[in-house]
Amino acid sequence: MEFTKEEYSRYVDAKSPKSKLFKNVSIAFVIGGLICVIGQGFSDFYTNILHINEEMVKTAVPITMVFLGALFTGLNLYNKLAKYAGAGTIVPITGFANAIVSPAMEFKREGYVLGLASKLFIIAGPVLVYGITASIVVGFLYYIAGGA
Repeated sequence: MEFTKEEYSRYVDAKSPKSKLFKNVSIAFVIGGLICVIGQGFSDFYTNILHINEEMVKTAVPITMVFLGALFTGLNLYNKLAKYAGAGTIVPITGFANAIVSPAMEFKREGYVLGLASKLFIIAGPVLVYGITASIVVGFLYYIAGGA
């Protein structure tokens, strides 16, 4: 049986599940916002309770959030939240940790050192190289444009 492009398009539309766009966007917004509120809570805690200077807080908060993202991914809690919240869990920095740790968890059965840890470095390497290279290129372009 052959379909024209229009017939095929109608067939796909009929068989595809209908997206609940407003609901999905709203949930992603709320969950992503809550993750950011948690990050702000850590910032306030470090600044007001532990009296850490601003420069150290700018480092401590991302480290804390990446650690929590990796921890909750390892405990399989972040993936459960991501199924419900969608992009709300990808956008914050915790999504970076999830993107690095989640594929590595598949190799846990090969051992923590030769399986999990080695896979973390294999996955994180290109991400870090690209991130560092992109930041250098953008910084250089910014400098040339007279921004510095």
